[in-house]
Amino acid sequence: MLQTLNQIDQTLTLSLNGSHSLFLDGVATTATQTITWIPVAVVLLYVVIRNNDLRAVGTIVLAVALSILIADQGASSICKPLFGRLRPTHDPSIMYAVDVVNGYRGGKFGFISSHAANTFALATLLTLLVRGRRLAFVLFGWALLNCWTRVYLGVHYVGDLMCGALWGTLTATAVYFAAKRLCPTLNANGHYARHAGFTPGGYQCATVELLELALLATYFYILFRALFFG
Repeated sequence: MLQTLNQIDQTLTLSLNGSHSLFLDGVATTATQTITWIPVAVVLLYVVIRNNDLRAVGTIVLAVALSILIADQGASSICKPLFGRLRPTHDPSIMYAVDVVNGYRGGKFGFISSHAANTFALATLLTLLVRGRRLAFVLFGWALLNCWTRVYLGVHYVGDLMCGALWGTLTATAVYFAAKRLCPTLNANGHYARHAGFTPGGYQCATVELLELALLATYFYILFRALFFG
């Protein structure tokens, strides 16, 4: 059974890995870099500050840090050495069939994916806080984009990403409900949801739209950089 699942995972991974396109190479390389998303992080901080009191802001910042820390360390420090599953770029059975971009092969082990865990943790936590349908769609689209870059670059199996995404989602959900118990003012503006201009989580729609625009602008930046700079 396990061998069959592994073969399916390998086949699916190779079908999504690489494309011999310099443009897509540029998209994947740029999108996977942390520095690309710094402007979005700045806008996100503004949105949190604008919609919460001081105690709630501190709690949210702590919740974000804790979600990412638990998701990342659970993946990197526990699961990867525990399971010891080689990345596609290091797996002797398929490593020579994997397309590698700019010589990037990642570390030795890849299960579970830290990128998937971190991005899904953040997307889940923000979705639970804001509770805006369109923002949820954009955030999970961002998380899936990051997952695609990892399989495109050949440094993760699809299974690594799926399990990482599940771990990140569960981690952020647990942290969110713990934060709710610690900080009663979290989502304190939720009663405004009945009024136009507020999300069900009590966030001003105008500020949420600003975050959505920041993500959209970053997507255009990624495409522009890939198109003109490779």
